[in-house]
Amino acid sequence: MAVAGVGSLSSVVGGSGGAGGSGAGHDAGDFLARYRLVSNKLRKRFLRKPNVSEAGEQFGQLGKELRAQDCLPYAAWCQLAVARCHQTLFHGPGEALALTEAARLFLRQEREARLRLACAAAYGEPLQAAASCFAFAVRLHLELGQPAAAASLCLELAGALRALQQPGPAAVHFERAAELQLPLLPLEALLALGDAASCKLLTRDYDGALELFTRMQLLARERAAGGGGGAGPVGAGGGGGAPAARSGGPGQPGAFLDVLVQCEVSRVLLLLLLQPPPPKLLPEHAQTLEKYCWEAFDGHCQDSSCPLPEELFLLLQSLVMAAHEKDLDAMKVLQGELWPLLSADQNHLLHLILQEMIAPSGQGI
Repeated sequence: MAVAGVGSLSSVVGGSGGAGGSGAGHDAGDFLARYRLVSNKLRKRFLRKPNVSEAGEQFGQLGKELRAQDCLPYAAWCQLAVARCHQTLFHGPGEALALTEAARLFLRQEREARLRLACAAAYGEPLQAAASCFAFAVRLHLELGQPAAAASLCLELAGALRALQQPGPAAVHFERAAELQLPLLPLEALLALGDAASCKLLTRDYDGALELFTRMQLLARERAAGGGGGAGPVGAGGGGGAPAARSGGPGQPGAFLDVLVQCEVSRVLLLLLLQPPPPKLLPEHAQTLEKYCWEAFDGHCQDSSCPLPEELFLLLQSLVMAAHEKDLDAMKVLQGELWPLLSADQNHLLHLILQEMIAPSGQGI
């Protein structure tokens, strides 16, 4: 079933074809004349049915010509016209494809405008238009029973928003992609949640990032216990750097164990940064910190819920105790030891912990 109301996109993207768009220097009159010529073929006439399929092809051809001339907003509008034609014909896949192409053209227009103006403007009109087109296309794929395709569009939009310095909205779409991927692609869903957590760190939403890492760890532990998993290392929360978990023998879900390692480290660092008072410390966070008390375990390797390599575990344990004692010199030494073992995001968190200890903000991060 096609999504109703694609025509209403015109109210959302109406400003994207203005003078600020790419290709505005080209003659708009010729485009409008040809556009109206094709549109007139769709008018209902007495005892004559309009040829919607032919009009859709002509809109598509006009869009290709405009795209080749770098008239991006006009080309995007032609794709919206193609989508409306497919909607009239109840052809959902074609409608979704045209909407996706329109969204990509609007994104390209936004990128080029920012490069031309050398200004990272927040939420320009083309970016809003692209988000609207992606939203319609995602809904269509879901109605067609294609959650994987819908998730890929969410990831595409999220990646574009992050590249355009919009980490807050990007996190929302990464989480949406993870929600769609989780039933069939759990490892990819965890990757998307890791990207969402990284975006929350960029916006300084440390509580939100901690909540996501906790959720990721629970999901990864369930999958690891269930024997599922994929091949290759997984980075959660910024990528790179962190060591892989012990993969054991054949059949062990090493990728999910890698996610557990990344989430464990990130959660410990976030708890040291946030320093929640005991009344507000959730049980799962209290249990995490208890692991790193000196008297907690004689050997952490016997604890199946803690898959960290021994060196990393001992360094984290020392960091937690040094933070508890407010031993700044020891923490600086440990920062140097931990630096090659952590991801970029984790190293940034560790830097923030030291900065907060040196010069407390008084704002309760």
